[in-house]
Amino acid sequence: MVTQSDYIRETEATRVRVLSEALPYIQQFAGRTVVVKYGGAAMKDSALKDTVIRDVVFLACVGVRPVVVHGGGPEINSWLGKLNIEPQFKHGLRVTDAATMDVVEMVLVGRVNKELVALINRAGGLAVGLCGKDGNMITARPEGREGIGFVGEVSNVETKLIESLVNSGYIPVVSSVAADENGQPYNINADTVAGEIAAALGAEKLILLTDTAGILQDYQEPSTLIPRLDIQQARNLIDTGVVGGGMIPKVNCCVRSLAQGVKAAHIIDGRIPHALLLEIFTDEGIGSMIVASEFMS
Repeated sequence: MVTQSDYIRETEATRVRVLSEALPYIQQFAGRTVVVKYGGAAMKDSALKDTVIRDVVFLACVGVRPVVVHGGGPEINSWLGKLNIEPQFKHGLRVTDAATMDVVEMVLVGRVNKELVALINRAGGLAVGLCGKDGNMITARPEGREGIGFVGEVSNVETKLIESLVNSGYIPVVSSVAADENGQPYNINADTVAGEIAAALGAEKLILLTDTAGILQDYQEPSTLIPRLDIQQARNLIDTGVVGGGMIPKVNCCVRSLAQGVKAAHIIDGRIPHALLLEIFTDEGIGSMIVASEFMS
């Protein structure tokens, strides 16, 4: 019969074994920058939120340099409803008139960002909340399509502020609001912001937390997960329609960051507890990893 003492010893042995097996990965990525785009169910479910926060703090504690970028679509919708502003979407983008832009900035910068900062600090990390306006970190420009209002793209990323914080042991938490050269604020897709920041920092990894298993050969069947592919294969999947809908901008974001020097981009299922650690510190990972070339390790 297995006693409670036997169970405790086995649990402790498993914990030590896992830590030991993670050591080569910890050594490999210590001192490297990892940009995490935080969103989806992992932001809405309190238990998942707790595991993501703990994973980010763990990364920082073992010498990895995490930078967190977040959106907050559901929270924005909630506040628009409270203010009797009907959310509108066009071309898959949130139509952002002046009133909506005020709400976006209030929610992303003033609420979601500071909540994440507080959670990281409470978990033992040292976080600082930022938006693209801080230190002219991100310069925005209009997205360009008509009828969508103040929806922007990233024109330039200045990394000095982020690097200064990371070098001082802080975890930057960045919301996807930025201004153009005239000070006009823009709402920018958080995946895009994460990819451009990762590229500007020369990050080791860009990791997008999503509500899917990753890139699937058949989007209705999680067992068809494609664990590894390169830029050309990713583009072919888009061209042939295997990758469609909301996954297209995510894959394009990864491809663009890789083309600018990011070592690897990952699309992983944020609904799985400790998804970040499983992807970074295990051989198999849990999602899809995109690299610049299939010949890269």
